[in-house]
Amino acid sequence: MAMPKRDTYTPETLLAVAVEVFNERGYDGTSMEHLAHAAGISKSSIYHHVRGKEELLRRAISRALDGLFGILDEPPAREGRAVGRLEYVVRRSAEVLMRDLPYVTVLLRVRGNTDTERWALERRREFDHRVAELVKRAVADGDLRADVDPRLATRLLFGMVNSIAEWYRPERGGAAGCEEVADAVVVTAFAGLRT
Repeated sequence: MAMPKRDTYTPETLLAVAVEVFNERGYDGTSMEHLAHAAGISKSSIYHHVRGKEELLRRAISRALDGLFGILDEPPAREGRAVGRLEYVVRRSAEVLMRDLPYVTVLLRVRGNTDTERWALERRREFDHRVAELVKRAVADGDLRADVDPRLATRLLFGMVNSIAEWYRPERGGAAGCEEVADAVVVTAFAGLRT
């Protein structure tokens, strides 16, 4: 059976298809044949845009990580009391997760089986470390409880944020919108952490 010919693929649209397939089948369970079939193009057409499957994974993960690290450079994440900066980072992380849900989902599912996955895990640890520093600062300022280890608090905060990827589906017209979900995460998390 011949695949329909599509000449309109760009690296960005091909990436969107790859991310959909990675999330459906898992990265390890996805072959170039699966990607070609999903895109409706030949494998050689894919190779016209990228070197291979791992390049698509790196691009997907980079998009998610760029969104998260970009938050740390936004003025509200850099200025003011640490607790306010931390609340801002948590809120914006939830928003970025929902905005870039397919890409962040790929990031959250990496296991370290390839060079790209190991790079992604290292970058995630770096992000977590930077957030943990904000938690420590907020504890030192007396704004957050000192009886919860800052690294544990960071893991719990992002466990809550990351869990959104498991249930949030904007296309289903869910009861909660992006802003409402982000607000709920901040209110719920910081009610237990603030002094």
